[in-house]
Amino acid sequence: LPSKLLGGLTLAVPLMFILSTTTRAFPQPPLGRTLAKGVKSACGPIYPGVSMSRRRGTQPLGNKRAKFSGSSRGWHMDTRLWAPTTTQPTSRRGLNLGLRSFSSAAEAPVTENLSASAKNAYDVLMERGFIKESTQGVKELLGKERVKFYVGFDPTADSLHVGSLVPIMAMAQLQRNGHEPIALLGGGTGMIGDPSGKEEARQMMTLETIEKNKEGIRKQLERFIDLGEGKGMMVDNAEWLLGLNYIDFLRDFGSLFSVNVMLTKASVKTRLERGMSFLEFNYQLLQAYDYLELYRRHKCTLQIGGDDQWGNIVGGIDLVRRLEQKEVGAITFPLLTTASGAKMGKTASGAVWLSPDKYSPYDYYQYWVNVDDRDVERFLKLFTFLPMERIEELGNLKGADIRKAKAVLAYEATGILHGKEEAEKAKKGAEAAFGGAGDVSAIPKFETEFPTQIVPLLVATGLCSSKADARRSIAGGGIRINGEKVTDPDLELETSMLDDDNALILQKGKKNKLRVIKFP
Repeated sequence: LPSKLLGGLTLAVPLMFILSTTTRAFPQPPLGRTLAKGVKSACGPIYPGVSMSRRRGTQPLGNKRAKFSGSSRGWHMDTRLWAPTTTQPTSRRGLNLGLRSFSSAAEAPVTENLSASAKNAYDVLMERGFIKESTQGVKELLGKERVKFYVGFDPTADSLHVGSLVPIMAMAQLQRNGHEPIALLGGGTGMIGDPSGKEEARQMMTLETIEKNKEGIRKQLERFIDLGEGKGMMVDNAEWLLGLNYIDFLRDFGSLFSVNVMLTKASVKTRLERGMSFLEFNYQLLQAYDYLELYRRHKCTLQIGGDDQWGNIVGGIDLVRRLEQKEVGAITFPLLTTASGAKMGKTASGAVWLSPDKYSPYDYYQYWVNVDDRDVERFLKLFTFLPMERIEELGNLKGADIRKAKAVLAYEATGILHGKEEAEKAKKGAEAAFGGAGDVSAIPKFETEFPTQIVPLLVATGLCSSKADARRSIAGGGIRINGEKVTDPDLELETSMLDDDNALILQKGKKNKLRVIKFP
């Protein structure tokens, strides 16, 4: 037996040396979409021998190994051995990204421990439907450390809309569970425009427009998260992007990104068919650089965003790991649509803005109270702070009783954004307009001179988009005055139609009502 063991060792030692030498001579290529089936791309050249994985849902899968192909020229070498991680990845795609949870508080950039009795913020997001996918180790990190995390908002308009509420509410939920949000305004990236999810290039904005838009977004975010000292912060990537020297940036970071991999990103592939400018192509580099700067300046270790941002976020993760030798993470959210398949936050009349100047609190309340029955419980989880027990009770309501759950959703969502007082007004207005009770004065008002023509009035109030739309609505029986159907498109509204308060109720369809008041 000793002689056989000795013979085996004699053979094994040179074999191990040969394998080690081979690994050094032929480093692994970048991780891309040409890897094992279903694997998404990373940010170009990465360290071989580093275990990275991506979570998706809650279904655990075993560790996977990807096969590599391609030239090895210019790739950085790292001889660390491949080792299985302690946490099983839950991604069906099995992506390896080199992320590990911090093994001790000393390794973590933020050392404030969370209460052992507190519910893990990851579990809170999961049960409410926020998480589409995440990098490995994020749940463990959120369970033991106070994490600084960020979400980016490019100032493409002076108001956000309902489509932005998922990341905003996720920020609020994480803060309520002990973590510190960083709201990143894209004063720099906004000058380029994110091509993700866009079929055409964004319209270029002036510096004055960007500044105005940032101010509007800042006010809205403060309705959801606390930006007080030590609780949260708002920063602008213009601080580090606008002063960049182009040549220095290319020398320092250009070699760290693979063009082949960048071309595989979903945000790029969908645009290449229609055409994409070099300006937009640079966006993913700048977003990756944002993550690096936020780590360096604020020890930010988590980025959250829509699932269409996954490729860009991974670029930042890889950049931080290679330049700072630190593992940072990501959580992405599902791209939300309604049960009917419509894009969240869009109506026939346009976007549902968060600004009261663009979309009144009453209309905002009406948006939520009129959601599809199938969406009510899901939206209660995502867009309110009600406890899960209460949401489950409301979700069990059926038939006509579901209206009660919709009213709760509308009241809570409106109260979070516009305040309790505006929510109460909107509720009373809805009750007066559609329930025959409540305060009639709470119904949205429109002042005009009398007599007036019905078609121009419908356009002026915004109930119809054009005179042609107004005539079609009248022909279809969709317009009513004081409950009576209008059949004549040439109808003239006279003072005899007004009530004691010099007003009448103008209605389009079942859901849109206005109080038209005589002026002066």
